[in-house]
Amino acid sequence: MTIKSMNNWGMNLPENAPIIIAGPCSAETEEQTIASCVGAQKAGAHILRAGIWKPRTSPGSFEGIGEEALVWLRKAKKETGLPTTIEVASAQNVYTALSYGVDILWIGARTTVNPFVVQEIADALKGKDIPVLVKNPINPDVKLWVGAIKRLQNAGLTRIAAIHRGFDTLAQKNIYRNPPNWGLVSEFKKHLPGISIINDPSHIAGKRELLYTVAKKALDLNADGLMIESHISPDQAWSDPAQQLTPNELKHLLETLLKKNTASHVSDSGTELNSWRSEIDLLDNALIDLLAQRKEIVGNISEFKKENNLSIVQFERWKEMILTRLDSGNKQGLNQELVEGIFDAIHQDSVRFQREKQASSNINESSSGNAG
Repeated sequence: MTIKSMNNWGMNLPENAPIIIAGPCSAETEEQTIASCVGAQKAGAHILRAGIWKPRTSPGSFEGIGEEALVWLRKAKKETGLPTTIEVASAQNVYTALSYGVDILWIGARTTVNPFVVQEIADALKGKDIPVLVKNPINPDVKLWVGAIKRLQNAGLTRIAAIHRGFDTLAQKNIYRNPPNWGLVSEFKKHLPGISIINDPSHIAGKRELLYTVAKKALDLNADGLMIESHISPDQAWSDPAQQLTPNELKHLLETLLKKNTASHVSDSGTELNSWRSEIDLLDNALIDLLAQRKEIVGNISEFKKENNLSIVQFERWKEMILTRLDSGNKQGLNQELVEGIFDAIHQDSVRFQREKQASSNINESSSGNAG
């Protein structure tokens, strides 16, 4: 791992290890905020996070406590001795956060996508010596991500890092909350090679059982750190309960990822194996969903063929389909017999389904004719 710049921020951050940012998705109550932050510190966090203002997709969702919660976060900072970071979505958020002594600000995915708001925040930060983290935009647009950072640089800010929290794309949406699209991170590095990248496995995974595999993949790709959501009672959390960990779970995750406890290799292996199995379960469920969607389309094709007096089996189409699938599978390094067997079985089931559907339709038509 190459830690690029954050260890120079004057906050006693590690030089040769991943930087860990942790804390609750949202500050909900004073007791919950402080307990969650203390738990994150004991688990191994170097920076505390908490959601104060929560820009949400739906107006009925919990949108954060607001300024009152900054008092709680300041108490957590005093109790733990760790720096704090919160999301800001406007110039007014910036001024309020600075007045309460927040150490690091971050710009969220819903804000990064809007250059006008990013510029307002950059203008509010001119002359301010504070680090800023920039999450990738919701949509997979590297130029927007890079542009947001350049606006901050143009405002005179020098302590800047990026947060990779995944993208809102259809690909693998059945598995991840925000599919990681790792290739876009590589593209980002080409534009801004000197910027540290913190991975946010919580928002990528959306499920605590996938946090390990996402975080491990990020560290294997030389991410400079992790931002992980941790709550004293995740299942009762007011926002994003499924992706948050208890402090003890966070501690175990970090020990497993960073191999701090050499005596725990057996349990570490179990954690890794269970995480992979969870991902396979989600992939298998996604395959079943895709097969169901395919069957629905096949039903439409069956009706079209019947109406236009077309044969159910179209041999030229079958030959074309199997060749293209074999070619795609070959490019992905898949076994040719496996690919051919799968699509042969799918095709045979498709033919069977069409015949049954048309036979049923004929019976219904015949019944209707007799009734007339």
